[in-house]
Amino acid sequence: EMTGTVVERGAGARALAVGQKVFVSARELAERAGCYAEYIAVPQAAPFPLPAEADLEAAACLSNYQVAYHLIHTATRGAPGKTALIGQASGGLGSAAVQLAGLAGMTAIAMVGTPEKARALLAFGADHAIDRSREDVAKRVADITNGAGVDLVLDAEGGPVLADYLAMLAPFGLLVSYGKLKGGLGPEVAAGLEGGPGYLNSGAVRVFTMHTLDDKPELRQRATQALIARLLDGGIRPLVHACLPLKDARHAHELLEARQVIGKVLLKP
Repeated sequence: EMTGTVVERGAGARALAVGQKVFVSARELAERAGCYAEYIAVPQAAPFPLPAEADLEAAACLSNYQVAYHLIHTATRGAPGKTALIGQASGGLGSAAVQLAGLAGMTAIAMVGTPEKARALLAFGADHAIDRSREDVAKRVADITNGAGVDLVLDAEGGPVLADYLAMLAPFGLLVSYGKLKGGLGPEVAAGLEGGPGYLNSGAVRVFTMHTLDDKPELRQRATQALIARLLDGGIRPLVHACLPLKDARHAHELLEARQVIGKVLLKP
């Protein structure tokens, strides 16, 4: 993803004026690439126009908010519930989900891996933060919800830990898995649904990917326009860890790989 201003129009292109601020997501391009650059040429229907007062650095975080929006509103069929446990909450996507859960009226519980990240997410607006490196996540969830469990769990990690989340769901709660860093759902989840806590709570699991929306541009556009509006009214305030020169892209990746990032890393030509 990238933001910037239109510097040139192709022959016959009239949708945007030179000087217009825009947000470009590779999700709107035939080839999902090209934004790691100072300039990009795209079809005129691809960019999302931004108002003149839009902050380009903040708008550059909108792709994370796009995914978070669909995790909370689309994957849940519009009924996310009152409480959300958000895994990997210190990243660009996780922090966006924390903020959007709060905007949806939910109690947002951020799960992170260090005390520093827990403090940062609380300062960012999470209602609660759980440091899983030092705390018993299930016990904290039970304490926070008075034993009721959470209505929604968002997880990008995958693997055996998903079975643990089933036990943390409130009745009719939903676990949304949108990543496989540690493998797929696995037999533990099936067992949890068939006879474990997930079964007793009538819990559900949904596997989510943005590729489901590949042939639904109108849904992507509607959500993005809503997010741009919240960006302008201050409802969305992205958590930016650093804005580095584009020439320092290698350093940006080193920060990410070292798990030192809290929020989003931006690159600026």
